[in-house]
Amino acid sequence: MLKTALGRLRFIGFYEGISFLVLLLIAMPLKYWADFPHVVTVVGGLHGLLFVLYMLAVLHVWITHRWSILKVAAAFIAAFLPFGTFVLDKKLLRG
Repeated sequence: MLKTALGRLRFIGFYEGISFLVLLLIAMPLKYWADFPHVVTVVGGLHGLLFVLYMLAVLHVWITHRWSILKVAAAFIAAFLPFGTFVLDKKLLRG
């Protein structure tokens, strides 16, 4: 899976999506309901790193597979939507 640009995008996209959901569904509630803001700092930093890696992977796939600007835009937008990277992964599997 990690040997191709598309495989790396799928791999990083999975973990970026997980980190986004953990940030939204666990860290943010802990920050505001349990007054535990440190969790957001840790999870947010990890998510930020994964987001940057995801964008670099999108750029790599764009160059190597000559994706259209619409595919690149869809991959970019997917990173900002909960479950977006998982939907993108399913579409990438279909071809």
